[in-house]
Amino acid sequence: MRIVLVGPPGAGKGTQAAFLAKNLSIPHISTGDLFRANISQQTDLGKLAKSYMDAGNLVPDEVTIGMAKDRMEQPDAENGFLLDGFPRNVSQAEALDEMLHTEGMKLDAVLDLEVPEEEVVKRIAGRRICRNDSAHVFHVSYKAPKQDGVCDVCGGELYQRDDDSEETVRKRLEVYHTQTEPIIDYYKAQGLVVTISALGKVEDVTGRAMEALKREDHAA
Repeated sequence: MRIVLVGPPGAGKGTQAAFLAKNLSIPHISTGDLFRANISQQTDLGKLAKSYMDAGNLVPDEVTIGMAKDRMEQPDAENGFLLDGFPRNVSQAEALDEMLHTEGMKLDAVLDLEVPEEEVVKRIAGRRICRNDSAHVFHVSYKAPKQDGVCDVCGGELYQRDDDSEETVRKRLEVYHTQTEPIIDYYKAQGLVVTISALGKVEDVTGRAMEALKREDHAA
């Protein structure tokens, strides 16, 4: 299956993408991984992306599209892929359609992970990270430390990242609503969107997603 995963920040896209890709035996292609791989391998596209990033500018769509195209042409993506973080806007979605059409392929589904805005703010703004080891992550509501502000694992100080502040989260949601959300309507017009609730346990969300995709696959 060829799937695009969409949803607001804090919807658990990365977690769900990893589980779904494993269950469906297709590669998980995330824009974050693409950028890191191209920059570390110093590909032409990686060097170009880095030049924009170093100057504090957004990487143009055509660079992101080029990286995604290269990755989708790898042998492991022959029988499908799961895209996470791409396309990010309607022009990228149109470019993806064109790319797939040229190759005689098409998307099977666009999985929309739905989360109420206040839940997103609660999920992200409640995160607390250990200063000694960033792998030690707690949450004021869902995984509170035994002692407020102190890591259960090593006793380090817990802090809130600037990226996780409520103000920053609301700004990120604004960007999502204006730039990325329109791709849902774009794909709805093609009858590809499958919306599921991303609330509840991780495995429950994965189960709902797999059921929805199975129905979509059979319908196709």
